[in-house]
Amino acid sequence: MEKRELKSIIEALLFTWGDPLELKDIASIIEEKECEVEKIIEEMINEFDYNRRGIRIMRINNSFQLSTRPEHFEWIKKLTSPKYTRSLSNAALETLSIIAYRQPVIKSDIEAIRGVRCDKAIETLIERGLVAELGRLERVGRPILYGTTDLFLKTFGLENIEQLPAIDDFNNSLDNFELEK
Repeated sequence: MEKRELKSIIEALLFTWGDPLELKDIASIIEEKECEVEKIIEEMINEFDYNRRGIRIMRINNSFQLSTRPEHFEWIKKLTSPKYTRSLSNAALETLSIIAYRQPVIKSDIEAIRGVRCDKAIETLIERGLVAELGRLERVGRPILYGTTDLFLKTFGLENIEQLPAIDDFNNSLDNFELEK
């Protein structure tokens, strides 16, 4: 099949599916090798960026999804009716940060870092789909291991967890920070 036609089909699949679609599924549907499909999608990403299209193809781990460009947020916001969304509490954000950087991690380790209980924060993060139970640790009590989800990556605009800023970047920022008196 011609590359132009494959690009059209891939775009239609991503548009129709809405959620992230795994590379292996796209390859299976269009009956092409994964490495070839990945090259085609990378070309499409570059073409969408070069032509400043209103949509872009996001990579999330080994999946792809269509999304609008972040720089068009102001205009898109005018189109949608305002919805009340509660933001995450500081406790939930702290807990999410610890899970993101330490995953897989157990609740007692999170609580040791924060110095307080984190049951409610973890519950909130699981309800919002940002954190999931990854399994259990093979030790007394079999504590639950927590980690971030693909929705976490999508929400924060990351392809994979390795794109998180290095902890040292935060430490250097704090060293240069002076409180105003």
